[in-house]
Amino acid sequence: MRTIGVLTSGGDAPGMNAAIRSVVRTSIYNKVKVMGIKQGYNGLLNGEVDEMNLSSVADIIHRGGTMLRSARCDEFKTEEGLNKALNVIKVFGIDGLVVLGGDGTFKGAKNLCDAGVPVVCIPCTIDNDMGYTDYTIGFFTAVETVVDAISKIRDTSTSHGRANIVEVMGRRCGDIALYSGLAGGAESIIVPEMDFDIDEVCKRVIQGRNRGKLHHIIALAEGVGNAYEVAKEIEEKTGTDTRVTILGHIQRGGSPTAFDRIMASKMGNKAVELLLNNESGRALGMKCNEIVDIDLDEALNAEKKLDKEMYEIAKILSI
Repeated sequence: MRTIGVLTSGGDAPGMNAAIRSVVRTSIYNKVKVMGIKQGYNGLLNGEVDEMNLSSVADIIHRGGTMLRSARCDEFKTEEGLNKALNVIKVFGIDGLVVLGGDGTFKGAKNLCDAGVPVVCIPCTIDNDMGYTDYTIGFFTAVETVVDAISKIRDTSTSHGRANIVEVMGRRCGDIALYSGLAGGAESIIVPEMDFDIDEVCKRVIQGRNRGKLHHIIALAEGVGNAYEVAKEIEEKTGTDTRVTILGHIQRGGSPTAFDRIMASKMGNKAVELLLNNESGRALGMKCNEIVDIDLDEALNAEKKLDKEMYEIAKILSI
């Protein structure tokens, strides 16, 4: 293993830069050349590859986004695109790859692995939607961003006696809504994994109003449905002015939390160690606060399950 390549693909996540920094510096420490591949798989196909050094990753551990940038690449999903990528890997003498991203990124890495390229994957996605790991890099930073927004929204909602739906990211996974809803004291949490009764939500709004509560915060994952339609129905059934705040891509930005920086640094280091030990087709994750690695196929096929105990606790505490 003389040369290791590193790329980030899919949606960016706070902590990616910390992981890149760890990969680069661990590689150099072990006297291994490291190549940064820009624009994800798109850059791999187009040969956007540059050697990195210690200065390349200076002053980035605290920065959100990804200094290698990211892009979608439909061409990579084709046989022709894969062969093009393999040729670039050969031309630049890359002996192994560290790939950062989510489920779609891992699938692309699996194709490279099946074609004979040693690959190790690091889970970076704010959705926390990968079932094999307790947490993904970027998730807790996104949760902190949402909790901060909920606190600000509560202030203005209280001033006007309103209900407010805070729509967060999560098409199939409601972890951002669940964790931020619990941490932010939301009165209702609506996630795609659990059926919700709009009448139960309305009942909570009315009960809160009757005991003098001046606000009602609803954390809603985007995969549930149209937030504005939900707001309209709540307003019609309760008579409470109900607004919608869609946080959107603000959840992906910002300086990563200490937890995300530490997890990313550990995973970056571990990824290089695995490649140096001729281990390939591995996906890094966190289980019970320990960094683990499992087979990439197993990681891709692991079912993501909502923490129903936490969901019930949130319901109990929001009465």
